[in-house]
Amino acid sequence: MEVEHKSQRMREIVGDDPTSLDRAAVRELLGWVFCTRRRVDQVLAVVSDDELATGIGQLLTGSAPLPQRYDAFRDLLLDLPDVAADLPGELLHFVDPGRHWLWTRWIWDAEADTGALRLVTTDEVDLDADTPGESYLAVGAAMAMLEENGKAAGFTSMGSGLFGTDVFLAAVYGVYMSTVLGMRLSQEFTRVMPPLPGLVRRLLGVHVPARRS
Repeated sequence: MEVEHKSQRMREIVGDDPTSLDRAAVRELLGWVFCTRRRVDQVLAVVSDDELATGIGQLLTGSAPLPQRYDAFRDLLLDLPDVAADLPGELLHFVDPGRHWLWTRWIWDAEADTGALRLVTTDEVDLDADTPGESYLAVGAAMAMLEENGKAAGFTSMGSGLFGTDVFLAAVYGVYMSTVLGMRLSQEFTRVMPPLPGLVRRLLGVHVPARRS
């Protein structure tokens, strides 16, 4: 499964000590993430590769509670709010998929209260919290519930662990995007959109990373 390959490669890059990542390894790691793949230089103009490696290490293996680690990592990237919103969840999930889940804006946009998770859960599922780190825990509880229900229904069995749920949510959001854009935009514009399988791959960041430079 392609998301499993992505996870394996990201774990190989990170290794046993994420704080020791050199610039080339940091660039390659960012190349596996949808929100940073084409913006590696921009990210490294905001935070140095050494600072980012230290931040990744603290996020993944630090001793502080997870919400605090999550918020501290986001703070490194406040000048790039979309990257700050998506990158910590990508790193946590794909480097340690047995313990952590994926949270990106297409899964749930905290500001707009939209995203794939909102399309498949009721309004009673509370995702809001005082900090993004606490919201990450709330998203995890909702993902666990979706995973359990999905396995019973058979629609999250496309991969091991939460990877099947990732694919399911990406497909849900891909259909939503295609439908909304198809209604709002011209036929000429929507024609350039990738078909659903390609859109799902882009959302999940499943691709050959950009070459190192």
